[in-house]
Amino acid sequence: MNDMDFPTPDVEVESVSPAELKGRIDAGENVSLLDARMASDYEEWRIDGENVDSVNVPYFEFLDEEIDDDVLAQIPDDREVTVLCAKGGASEFVAGSLKARGYDVNHLEEGMNGWARIYERVEVERYDGAGTLYQYQRPSSGCLGYFLVDGDEAAVIDPLRAFTDRYLEDAAELRSSSPALQAQQDATELGVDLTYAIDTHIHADHISGVRNLAAEGVEGVIPDASVDRGVTYADEMTLAEDGDEFQIGDATIETVYTPGHTSGMTSYLIDDELLATGDGLFVESVARPDLEEGDDGAPEAAAQLYESLTERVLSLPDETLIGGAHFSDAAEPAEDGTYTAPIGQLADEMDALTMDEDEFVELILSDMPPRPANYEDIIPTNLGQRKADDEEAFELELGPNNCAASQGSLAGD
Repeated sequence: MNDMDFPTPDVEVESVSPAELKGRIDAGENVSLLDARMASDYEEWRIDGENVDSVNVPYFEFLDEEIDDDVLAQIPDDREVTVLCAKGGASEFVAGSLKARGYDVNHLEEGMNGWARIYERVEVERYDGAGTLYQYQRPSSGCLGYFLVDGDEAAVIDPLRAFTDRYLEDAAELRSSSPALQAQQDATELGVDLTYAIDTHIHADHISGVRNLAAEGVEGVIPDASVDRGVTYADEMTLAEDGDEFQIGDATIETVYTPGHTSGMTSYLIDDELLATGDGLFVESVARPDLEEGDDGAPEAAAQLYESLTERVLSLPDETLIGGAHFSDAAEPAEDGTYTAPIGQLADEMDALTMDEDEFVELILSDMPPRPANYEDIIPTNLGQRKADDEEAFELELGPNNCAASQGSLAGD
């Protein structure tokens, strides 16, 4: 049975939008959720938080006219409960069944699919380079991206295909918010020039937006080192080699080759202030090394990652900010709400960054989390070897990113 098969409830059920639910959670309100998906889906990926109380009761428990008392006993009856599912149909049905029994319930519009469409832009306040730097955050999967604006130019790093229009819209908004630039252009020409769309590597957890943005006239940039993996569209892209620079107004984006997570993994140093590390280093963990060559190639990749972190990342000034391409539930945001941290702080907090190579490799390989869902389809799609329409691309990337080594063994005491 899918979402389209559920009958319309006999009672009117109020709905809450994903943005409204996210706002309540961010505001610190106590939120009670009833997740009506299958247990396996719930265990893999769910809405969580310190102020979120979540219970999983699959929708099929509510199909009979007489609902088992043991099922009802799991559902709070002293406060409002938001019911959710994959796409919104099952949750509306379940919420209707509960409301008819006197429960205070609503349901989440579009379910987890709607939750996956939340994409927030937060300014990196500690960035002190030219222009303004923003971090994009996708709470459903922990994906992060970066948007640099200076003068009438902009660049996006690690864009997601699902939000292609968003980057173009934000470019227009950021230009039109500048009185000085408004004075230079008439109303029909407002908007910065989104000059570059840059990927740090061939992603395994989401579909890249670089090619879609290139189709809109943006210059696409991929690491030169990633071409050996079989990228089919290299001729349409600018290939970034170690040391190459890209100019955005007065700001400089420098290419820093940091292999390990993948053979082509590349970081980008934004005006000597923030290193966008892709999946090489996160604020709570380091990369996993097994997604390109599998278990057999993981030890060599882990050693390569150690060298990249030691020689290319930790050699930067301690105050240089690190901004990865993902965050997990273990990550703590900075005061400005971004998942960024100075290199010196990470070196103090993360044991993995102070080990010798043998210890590091052993630790990284000792406790690997499950690989990202659908990574075997996502990688060839990002290589251009497999096609996916927008709907399939969106479905492929639902769920946690799982691109980091397990956090528990990496942090300091």
